[in-house]
Amino acid sequence: MHEQPPHDATPPPSLRLTARQAIAAVTDSYTELTPPLPTVPAAPAPPDGPLNWHGYDASRERARARTGEDESVLTALASIDGTDAVVLSFEFGFLGGSLGERTGDRLEAAYAVARERRLPLVSLIATGGSRMQEGMRALSQLQRVARQSALNRAAGLPQIAVVRDPTTGGGWATLGAGADVILALPKAQVGFAGSRVRPPDADPHAYSAEGQFGAGQVDAVVPTDTLRATLRRWLHLLADTQGPSAEAPSPAPVPAALGTTALPTTGWDAVGRARDTRRPRAEAYLRAYFDSWEEISGDRCGGRDPGIRCGFGHRDGRTIAFAAQCGTATRPAGFRTATRLIRLADRLGIPVLTLVDTPGAANDADAERAGAGAAIADTFAALASARVPVTSLLIGEGGSGGALALAAPNRLWATPDSYFSVIAPELAAAILKRAPAEAQHTADQLHIRPQDLLDLGIIQSIATSEPGPG
Repeated sequence: MHEQPPHDATPPPSLRLTARQAIAAVTDSYTELTPPLPTVPAAPAPPDGPLNWHGYDASRERARARTGEDESVLTALASIDGTDAVVLSFEFGFLGGSLGERTGDRLEAAYAVARERRLPLVSLIATGGSRMQEGMRALSQLQRVARQSALNRAAGLPQIAVVRDPTTGGGWATLGAGADVILALPKAQVGFAGSRVRPPDADPHAYSAEGQFGAGQVDAVVPTDTLRATLRRWLHLLADTQGPSAEAPSPAPVPAALGTTALPTTGWDAVGRARDTRRPRAEAYLRAYFDSWEEISGDRCGGRDPGIRCGFGHRDGRTIAFAAQCGTATRPAGFRTATRLIRLADRLGIPVLTLVDTPGAANDADAERAGAGAAIADTFAALASARVPVTSLLIGEGGSGGALALAAPNRLWATPDSYFSVIAPELAAAILKRAPAEAQHTADQLHIRPQDLLDLGIIQSIATSEPGPG
């Protein structure tokens, strides 16, 4: 291992920093990992690589002279604001940051170190993809990386990717898109297809950090001057997680009710309170509950739903995951994002809090085409199979299955200004061919008030102005 001095005043990590500049920009200090020996050391390496690609050796020598590196990736043990991590940093100046066999050796060894020491893995990516001069030998490195990533995932170790400019090809499809949390630098080129191989009429925005964020593929586009602080916060939230274990963590405490403490007198009164625009929403509950938090965004399937907020927060010195509906109809992308959050928290051994507040699942044609039923089913399955405890609080509207999908079985509480119904009273009246004015009577028949839910055994208790049990 090669010791590097601590870094005090370092520049922000711009798009085209070298590998060493990039790692120095986000760490306090790092120790470079010794490159592993070749996987087949018995025979000398053939000239110009496995394909005898004329000029390949000369290209590598020029890259070494230009960058001072002997491969396209630097791997290190690093300290980031007191949190240890394994960091991978790509050198785009070395053959476009491309992945070859020796790159695969270094990546595989770094993942193994992360498992041995139970450390998070941070990837600072800038790559054009697999190395042409090594052909299929280079492309097959993606399988090695994917396997190592899967092993670390199974071990309950978080993986955070920072995508620099450019991040394309197999590097994006494994190290980047396969990470638990993906942060992107502004205006970075991000996509599976590089600029020289995509269709000539392709929209360049789709291949940008901002475009990938809009499509739900990237969790956040982070300005270069705040990346270091953002990465520190994520590591503080995820680095000390327990991973899969026989002993489940303590449940998340029930949040205190922030609205009225008086119970509704009628079912229609409960509906009116839950729909009141002045009622506290998810933002107010998150601010009151957490000391700080970071959010993930997007379903990694092409969609985002601003009506649901998911992430990880600190409360009383420990990390709690959250999925919070914001009072709008939840779209398929919202359910898939919540499912992603729940499964990630389950894998890392982090308890989950869900805040239920929706008039129901989105039911327009676009939602159907986007797979609303399958998305809701998957959320139900994620909650039903979670090994970590899930605490749910109904804070407003509980509209049918779109709300129930985020409600933990047998661990649901409700605030006094909420209701839960198998169907909206107005829709129930319409189905029953009643006059619109009879919706109020129908609401009473549905027994949707918090006290009704308690009598029916649907909720554990009615939340008060004091935090509830864990």
